[in-house]
Amino acid sequence: MQTTHRTILNVSELNADVSLFLKQGFSLLWIEGEVSNLARPASGHLYFSLKDSSAQIRCAMFKNRAMHLDLKPENGLKVLVRGRIGLYEARGEFQLIAEHMEDAGAGLLQKQFEMLKAKLADKGWFDVLFKQKIPLFPQKIGIISSPTGAALHDILNVLKRRSPQIPVLIYPVAVQGAQAALQLETAIRQANLDNRCDVLIIARGGGSIEDLAAFNDENLARALHETTIPVVTGIGHEIDFTIADFIADKRAPTPSAAAELVSPDSQHLSNNILQLKQKIIRAMNTTLAQQTAKLAWLSKRLEQQQPAYQLQQQWQRIEALEARLIRHMRYQVENKQKALYVIRKQLIASSPMHLISKKRQKLEQYSALLHHAIKANMTIKQSNLTLKMTKLDAMSPLKTLERGYAIVRDHDTLKVISSVSQLNAGDRINTKVKDGEIISKVL
Repeated sequence: MQTTHRTILNVSELNADVSLFLKQGFSLLWIEGEVSNLARPASGHLYFSLKDSSAQIRCAMFKNRAMHLDLKPENGLKVLVRGRIGLYEARGEFQLIAEHMEDAGAGLLQKQFEMLKAKLADKGWFDVLFKQKIPLFPQKIGIISSPTGAALHDILNVLKRRSPQIPVLIYPVAVQGAQAALQLETAIRQANLDNRCDVLIIARGGGSIEDLAAFNDENLARALHETTIPVVTGIGHEIDFTIADFIADKRAPTPSAAAELVSPDSQHLSNNILQLKQKIIRAMNTTLAQQTAKLAWLSKRLEQQQPAYQLQQQWQRIEALEARLIRHMRYQVENKQKALYVIRKQLIASSPMHLISKKRQKLEQYSALLHHAIKANMTIKQSNLTLKMTKLDAMSPLKTLERGYAIVRDHDTLKVISSVSQLNAGDRINTKVKDGEIISKVL
């Protein structure tokens, strides 16, 4: 209703506007609190309050959402609720329309699980590169599990049925509780130190995320990453996943399935061996029959070709060829001997010894003439040398010096001074006489 100066709303209109404002102003929220005033009417809806130490809010969860809850709400239970802010217009009450609810403890564990999963994925610990091959025929299987749990019992039953010949080494640990993660890590590292097993199974039965918390431990993840023994996990049920499952070399949906993964089926292998044996026997019999038939055919063919007669004919031919070869060799030897006799006679007739004697006499004559010519030439050369030495001695400056003459030279350059114009007062000169040198200064 409107007046001249103002807009007036009735209560229904006001509540409708406030409800619309709340729906548009707030997106989907997560609220943490403690359940109180829980009511479950026959309609299947849930009505309750969420409270903390200083406040509370009314909540409603309708049947189509409540029927899919994984937990049973109880007063005093701390929960996480996902919902939208609204208004119950009939009473003007502010409320939360809940769409999902989970245990607050479980929600925290789930967040921690997702954070650790993302961290280890970034490190590459989940990569196929680090996955080890599970041995087809292990010599010993190690089991890390609770000694009193059903998981161990199931694994041993499967191994006994499939591979009773393979020995089993059990590492007893707690699989739930405060010490479980440390015991699991210690067992893995101890198995690596022992080095007695070819493969390890880590197993436990199903449970909530709190029950499986030990398998989401970072130290356990590191031990699994560093192990040199292949590891198969069989943790919980098929829908349960833990950090250990992501790092392990192989994940099995159940403990029994893990036992089947690491153990060959002896009965199946025996059947396969029997089939292969029969197949080999059939193949050997077939091959033997074929070779026997071939041998019979070759024997018959050999008999038809009469090899003894063929050998006899070849032997006679060899003997004839041998006789021809001997005759040809004898003929060649006789011809060569006759030719050698003729050549020897010709060589004797044309012996070079006489020619060599004549050449030796002529060589001796030439040698005597050469010796005489050399001797005469040396005499002439010696006479000429004596004459030239006499002339040279007569012209030698040393002879001039002996007669009282001297040679004057510049003291520094040793250049001969032939004129006074070459000297200046103060110059030093070197005067060479017969028996020495005189150093003097020009005044």
